[in-house]
Amino acid sequence: MTDVTFYFTGWEPLVRILVVGVSMYVTLVLFLRLSGSRTLSSMNAFDFIVTVAIGSVFGRALTAKGVALAEAVVALGLLITLQYTVTWIQVRWPFFGRIITNPPALLYFRGEFVDREMRRQRVARDEIRSAVRKKDFGSLEEVEAVVLESSGEFSVVGSVENGSAFGEKLEEEIGEPVTYD
Repeated sequence: MTDVTFYFTGWEPLVRILVVGVSMYVTLVLFLRLSGSRTLSSMNAFDFIVTVAIGSVFGRALTAKGVALAEAVVALGLLITLQYTVTWIQVRWPFFGRIITNPPALLYFRGEFVDREMRRQRVARDEIRSAVRKKDFGSLEEVEAVVLESSGEFSVVGSVENGSAFGEKLEEEIGEPVTYD
């Protein structure tokens, strides 16, 4: 059975946390600066996983005596390198990007909820209404479209002039030809 200490076990563990914490912080900032702004952008599922894993490595390095600073730095480097590599591949080969991230989904268009897509994305009408209110619209009548983005955020579009922001699949998603005013 291990000894349980509640308040203080000496200065050595505290000094270790300070040294490792400062070192990990500086390393993480350097790695994030080298990897670019995309590493900290709004997250899709892959970005979220990497972010949680980075936090886990950082926390474990601070509190686990058995994790050497060099091991934690290599783990951080690996995660950030993987994230950078995957996003680099996504930019160059769109097919790969469609495997990693969900495409945006049209949930509401010109007065109509797109029920099939809402069911597929597991979004309730009240969530769409909430997104509309958060964007300072007073009613759904003021909104032309609501899109669930790859990051999980709602985009609320007040007017659609030519629809180019929706991409090529707009007509397929709503099931009818679309005319733009």
